Amino acid sequence: MPAVGNCRLLFAPNAMKRLFTLTAVIEVATGLGLIAAPSLVVRLLLGSPLDTSAPMMLGRVAGAALLALGVACWLARNDTQSPTVRGLVAAMLLYNVAIVALLAFAGLGLGLQGVALWPAVVLHALITILLGRAWFMNTKDRRTESSH
Repeated sequence: MPAVGNCRLLFAPNAMKRLFTLTAVIEVATGLGLIAAPSLVVRLLLGSPLDTSAPMMLGRVAGAALLALGVACWLARNDTQSPTVRGLVAAMLLYNVAIVALLAFAGLGLGLQGVALWPAVVLHALITILLGRAWFMNTKDRRTESSH
């Protein structure tokens, strides 16, 4: 695996670029949707609209957070070798694991069902697998380097 200083590529530069680009597009689109029409996005995901101003505002706050994550991924898409990428991969891995767990619980535990719920769960699960692979490959490489 190519190295730059003490930082190794998480996986092939093109694969990491595609993963960051895909994640950026998804999170920016969802973030903008939540900012503009939080009740619609929530209805698509959970099958239930937001009925009062407090949940609507919380949806917009969540949208702003997703927009920020998407922008971070977009800006990092060409920088697969920086040590900062490790932090972004860790943050996005944590986020995607949490989203899979929360949305699956919404569907299975709470009985909420929107047309986009299970596609969102599957998409975030796939992204989790790819990010997990990147994280653990990098961790394994770092352990191997430190033992020499």
